[in-house]
Amino acid sequence: MKLIKPLLGLIAINALTLDIAQASMPKSHILLADLNTPHGIRVSIVSDKTSYNNQPHLTDTGLYYTREIISNDQSQTDIALYSLSSKQTSMVTNTPQSEYSPTLTPDGQHLSVIVVEDDGKQKLWQYPLAPELAASRIFDWIEPVGYHAWGSNNDLVMFILGEPHTLQYTSVAAAKGEVVASDIGRTLIYNKAQAEFLFSHSKHGQHHLARFDPQTKQVTDILRLPNQVQDFILKDENTIAYAIKNRVYQRKLTRGSAISQWLDLSNYCKTNITRMSYNNDKLAFVCHVTQ
Repeated sequence: MKLIKPLLGLIAINALTLDIAQASMPKSHILLADLNTPHGIRVSIVSDKTSYNNQPHLTDTGLYYTREIISNDQSQTDIALYSLSSKQTSMVTNTPQSEYSPTLTPDGQHLSVIVVEDDGKQKLWQYPLAPELAASRIFDWIEPVGYHAWGSNNDLVMFILGEPHTLQYTSVAAAKGEVVASDIGRTLIYNKAQAEFLFSHSKHGQHHLARFDPQTKQVTDILRLPNQVQDFILKDENTIAYAIKNRVYQRKLTRGSAISQWLDLSNYCKTNITRMSYNNDKLAFVCHVTQ
């Protein structure tokens, strides 16, 4: 296993979440809320509280997430899968390298992840869900990749670490990133109903939610976000949600829309909710664990 030091490139883009303390990453754990049960919200614990568990990605059958593995005072990350049917957790990756940001590919047959390679470069790889098949690098030259989101046409946007951080758009066929925005945040979402990507970026000291249209290549600001909000989810094609401390708020994707509280999760997370993933009336959320 690798020491944590080679991961500092990825840590830099996660600075507000991955504030490294000595040899290990900040502790966080993942919970899963079923929002549509006969008895109201039902919350299950997915991961432990003794290490870093983050970057949840909910699918119809399971919850993928980044899990820290600590051994002999050394730390790295692998990808874990929590099955919605069996309620059991299994490891998707178990490699000498560190993997982050698990995301299901458009064909539903692979999991794309950021891999910190032996030379420290962060590149996008894919792991077939069929375990007998080998993993492969998607792009040889595009790096350092921090986050990504897939579109409908084997295209995607990526957070590329730099000064400033940029949003780059490409397709698997093109394999060459095109810069479409800068000073961006870490959340990238594809809104399939609107055929557009959503992201946040900073402008004049304010956070803005914006859309990128892959057909016209145009970026348009939609609304301002609270400055403490780093992450958001798409609740439906016209509604976003984000957490402030341990409560989740929602608003429509229109300028001037009203903001309302959607969920009070303070009974399950006493600190701060740092990330979320939503699918089919289920919400995975990450709770920061105090040292």
